[in-house]
Amino acid sequence: MTYLPPHAFEKFSAHYPEQPHILDHNLCDHPLMALEQLAQLIERLPADEVEYAYAKQPIGITGKPPVPSISAADAVRQIDTAGCWVAIKHLEQDPAYRALLLDVIAELEGAITPKTGAIHNPQGFVFVTSPNGVTPYHFDPEHNILMQIRGSKVMTQFPADSEDHAPSSVHEAYHTGGPRELVWHDGLLAQGSEYEIHAGQGLMVPVMAPHFVKNGPEVSVSLSITWRSEWSYNEAAAHAFNSVLRGAGLNPARPGRWPQQNTGKALGWRVMKKLGLR
Repeated sequence: MTYLPPHAFEKFSAHYPEQPHILDHNLCDHPLMALEQLAQLIERLPADEVEYAYAKQPIGITGKPPVPSISAADAVRQIDTAGCWVAIKHLEQDPAYRALLLDVIAELEGAITPKTGAIHNPQGFVFVTSPNGVTPYHFDPEHNILMQIRGSKVMTQFPADSEDHAPSSVHEAYHTGGPRELVWHDGLLAQGSEYEIHAGQGLMVPVMAPHFVKNGPEVSVSLSITWRSEWSYNEAAAHAFNSVLRGAGLNPARPGRWPQQNTGKALGWRVMKKLGLR
C-alpha cells in the first residue's frame, strides 16, 4: 500500500526541510490507528514510553502536569469523555508499528537524503487527545510530520531560528543534557503561523521549530513520524559547542539553519566528547 499520493511527495520534496506545509496521506483507515489497538499497544510497551495528563493545559507550562487517576490505556479507551491527552512514544519498539513507520519514511527518502543526508533514528509517536485539549509550547529536535488520523488540530508554529521564541541558552542547555523548556508569554504570538489539519492531512514541522497545538471539538488521533539527519545532528552539536564557547566568556553566533552545515562547531564538539572533555 502507498501511504502518500504522488502529489504529496512532490509537495514535500519542494518544501523540505524548512518550510512548513500541509500534505495529504492515506493512513486514516489503518487498523493500527484504531483506539483499541492503541490501548493494547500501551499495555505492551514499558510504562515510561507513555505520557498522559489532563487535556486542558495552558499554552506555557513548566514541569510535568498532574497525571489522571485512570490508566493511560483506559484514558485512550474513554478518550471522548476522559478529558486527557495521551502520548505513546517510540512506536518503533513494536514490530507492526515499526514496519508502518519505516514504510512511510521509505516513501519520503528520495526527497530527504539529497538535502539533509542519510536518515537516522526513525521514530513514531501517537497522540490521542480529548476534545479541545492543548499541547503546550515546546520544540522537538527531530524532523517531524504530524499525520492527522481522526479529528482536527490547529498547530501554531514559530520560526526555528528565532532567539525570541527559542533562546540560544535553551538550545545549549538541552543539547548538553539539560531540559528544553521554553518560556511562553502572549507577546510571542505575533510571529506565529497557524496550520489547521484534518483527518487525511499531515503537517511538516521543521527541526526545533517552537509550536503549540489546540485540539478541535472532537477526539483527535495523530501519528507523528520523525527522524534525525546528518544536518540536524550538526546543528545540535553546534549548539552544544556554543555552550563551551559561552562558558569561556565568548559570545558565539547562533548556528545557521539549513542549508548551512555548521560543520566546524559540530566537529569541535565531537572531538571534545571523544577526548572526554565533555
